[in-house]
Amino acid sequence: MTTHHRPTADELAAAHGGTIPDITGPDLRVLFCGINPGLWSGATGWHFARPGNRFWPALHRSGFTPRQLHPSEQGELPALGLGITNVVARTTARADELTAEEYREGGAALRARVERLRPRALAVLGIGAYRAAFGRPRAAVGRQPEPIGTTAVWVLPNPSGLNAHYSLDAIAAEFRALREAVADSGPSDARPSDPEPAVGEPATGEPSS
Repeated sequence: MTTHHRPTADELAAAHGGTIPDITGPDLRVLFCGINPGLWSGATGWHFARPGNRFWPALHRSGFTPRQLHPSEQGELPALGLGITNVVARTTARADELTAEEYREGGAALRARVERLRPRALAVLGIGAYRAAFGRPRAAVGRQPEPIGTTAVWVLPNPSGLNAHYSLDAIAAEFRALREAVADSGPSDARPSDPEPAVGEPATGEPSS
């Protein structure tokens, strides 16, 4: 599929319920974790592929990538020490199609994945998804007090275009805080960020990726 191809309605429908491969590698600085793949991602095989998703612009504006990558260039991330996974692997049209059990099972699988890959930081893109997957109903955006092994855990805003609580600049600022923390110190001695008020995100919106 070319970078300019827009999935057809049939291709989007066929993507429902499928999965797409993670982007991982050794010695990751940050493993970004979406909620679950949306239909655009399922149809293309690219994470955060839907037009209007702000993951790739925020990744560049925050300094993680030297230029804004197209979703089709996701394979360049491991060389930059970055990876992508999802809390739930199943592709859906909307995030509210996921069940509480899927979130819990996804959280357990994600924890095992992080313990195996041992990135310096895990960044979950969506406060609602983190709360549901890890049983932390009062968690707020930012550095979390509970690491996974040696991996620091952060919650970042859902970059979906439907998340009206955050502008692109605000999302990029949260990404930048993570990047600076990972650059300045390892996961064992980085200090948690100051607590921030919890900001709700639309649980019924599109999947983060």
